[in-house]
Amino acid sequence: MEIRRATTVTELTAAGHLYDGPARPEWAERFLAADGHLMLIAYTDGRPVGFVSGVEMVHPDKGTEMCLYELSVDEEHRRRGVGRALCEALETVARERGCYDMWVGVDPANTAALATYRAAGGKDDERFATITWEFN
Repeated sequence: MEIRRATTVTELTAAGHLYDGPARPEWAERFLAADGHLMLIAYTDGRPVGFVSGVEMVHPDKGTEMCLYELSVDEEHRRRGVGRALCEALETVARERGCYDMWVGVDPANTAALATYRAAGGKDDERFATITWEFN
């Protein structure tokens, strides 16, 4: 397995089978152009088998932190360490970029995600709630 940062629309759209919906080239371009947005893709035999996306967030009194925005692993490659490796790779990038921490919101019933994040060194702070405003 090889993990690389996606830098082209072609790389982002080639991983489309891992997303919740179809990739749009115009959104992929916007993603790549946005400062602080990044996606790491795991490849096996040249095929994308997983990704993790991160977004840097900066605040005047806190500095920069990394939000692990989304993690996905192709079903046939799950439970093989791909998700953990992607999380660890994002952590490495976050540290290199000077982030003071990294965090992810996760449904407490998503035991597979919780196990992956914990295996990658994440800890549950038991203080997180997600409040959502939906616009569509």
